[in-house]
Amino acid sequence: MQDIVTGLEELLGPEVVTRAGDVPEAYRHDWSGLTPVEPLALLRPRDTAGVSAALRFCNEHGVGVVPQGGRSGISGGAMPVAGAVVLSLDRLNQIEEVDPQMATLTCGAGVVLEKAQQAAAEAGLMLAVDLGARGSCTVGGVISTNAGGNQVIRYGMAREHVLGLEVVLADGTVITALNKMLKNNAGLDLKQMFIGTEGLLGVVTRAVMRLQPRPPHTATAFLGLADTAAVIDMLARARAALGPQLTSFEVMWPSFFHHMSEGTGIGSPLTGRHGVYVVIEASGFAEGGARAALETCLEAALEAGTVEDAVIAANSREERGLWAVRESVAEFARVVGPIIAFDVGLPLMRMDEAVRRCESGIAERWPGALALSYGHIGDSNLHLVVSVPSAGKNQPESGVKKLVYGIVREMAGTISAEHGIGLIKRDYLAYSRSPEEIATMRAVKAALDPKGILNPGKVLSP
Repeated sequence: MQDIVTGLEELLGPEVVTRAGDVPEAYRHDWSGLTPVEPLALLRPRDTAGVSAALRFCNEHGVGVVPQGGRSGISGGAMPVAGAVVLSLDRLNQIEEVDPQMATLTCGAGVVLEKAQQAAAEAGLMLAVDLGARGSCTVGGVISTNAGGNQVIRYGMAREHVLGLEVVLADGTVITALNKMLKNNAGLDLKQMFIGTEGLLGVVTRAVMRLQPRPPHTATAFLGLADTAAVIDMLARARAALGPQLTSFEVMWPSFFHHMSEGTGIGSPLTGRHGVYVVIEASGFAEGGARAALETCLEAALEAGTVEDAVIAANSREERGLWAVRESVAEFARVVGPIIAFDVGLPLMRMDEAVRRCESGIAERWPGALALSYGHIGDSNLHLVVSVPSAGKNQPESGVKKLVYGIVREMAGTISAEHGIGLIKRDYLAYSRSPEEIATMRAVKAALDPKGILNPGKVLSP
């Protein structure tokens, strides 16, 4: 294998190639919590030509390639594989253009999402993909996982924001399809094959992202409700009253909210305890319009008994305060300890049953376990974080996964709503996809990557 690394150094230059033993710790793992792996080498090309040359060489020599963006995924999709190289896109970090007329942003795959958001804002527009890891995740990673986030209910998943892509195939072929038009039905829409496919079919190197008008006015409220049925009723009321002004609708069950609000010291903006908590955000273009619409909606919900208590933020500082507990997930390591994280999708009317069965089933089998439930209920996405304190670092992952994913399969849900499959969920893909679907996935993979060098072992079982 040293000959392989030497060949890569001669081809790409020693400033691009870092040999095993010298690879920085950050490139040996992602946020999945899996044990770090030393790759054969780390490749950090500076442009698409470098990515193409690297893939062509690795394909010719049968060397696996693991693409990496910001390494903020929790499914193990960016985890190195022994005997394979890591291909980091972090040097492809230039914003090439913001086009206000076409409302597009063209950038390299290694651009950090927050940087792209800021560039759009400077042009008076908005890149409406937003998630908690905005300061570390990259545009390429967002695209490769079809990331979601807090604003999906209004703006959709990452797929809805991608107009064009440049992609390098396994054999080094470069497909440049940096389309900027909303309407383009000229043949197959090839970019769709690379969005959400976790680097299995090609490596995204550049992207054209669709931008949105930036609503100048927002209104945020924090609600206490009796139960999940009331939450679903409130969601229907919010959709009817706010229409396209409804930007976010986030739910936190007591297991999550009480534990994290107390563990972080953030506290609650409401007096007393409630059966469920919701953060709701509206945005609009008329001054006072979003706030007035939200206030009218909440008044009706309070009068009807749907909402037990509510508070509306008076300014941006208070808005951040109302979001604080929901966005405290970065504190899991400190407040919860080692975790087993789930990102599932469920039919809305079975969400309450799923939460109750998961939390009670875990408590019954692992006494003393923590099971914290929260999520983007507006788009049927439930997050569940489980920790068994007595197990320490040796969390009972297999047993917990079988319990949770078994419930998801029974309810015709999905084992992955927005974080991909990677390594962690690979063996459960059949819980959400039919044999025919998986066979078709394999056929597409074989057609574009016949030697199987791209992200080997991820998503599809060997």
